[in-house]
Amino acid sequence: MRDAPFAYDGLDRVIHEKARLGLLTSLMAAPKGLAFGDLKQLCGLTDGNLNRHLQVLQEAGFVEIRKGQGKSHSGTRPLTTCHLTPTGRTRFLDYLAVLEQVVRDAAKAAEMAAESAGLPLVARPA
Repeated sequence: MRDAPFAYDGLDRVIHEKARLGLLTSLMAAPKGLAFGDLKQLCGLTDGNLNRHLQVLQEAGFVEIRKGQGKSHSGTRPLTTCHLTPTGRTRFLDYLAVLEQVVRDAAKAAEMAAESAGLPLVARPA
């Protein structure tokens, strides 16, 4: 969008929430999926918070939840596993591309502001 170059329409609100961003990142790194308990630990969430965020991601078509595939760590309950869907993977990669653009734009703006104020330039990450 030329009229609003900093609108960043690709920053999907479903993904942009901190816990869901962590969940999708975790699932992106685990193509075979992750157990509910592992996701809970990786993202530092309670059972209730994890359930709610997974529900939002599932409703958006980003994750699939499978119940009863094996046994849980305790062996007393069926294992619940979470998997990134092909749509979820694509949308997350699109989101990351927009987020990378945000970082580039912010770095460029900071550089321009420093130059105009006569401040020393700060090294940018590679």
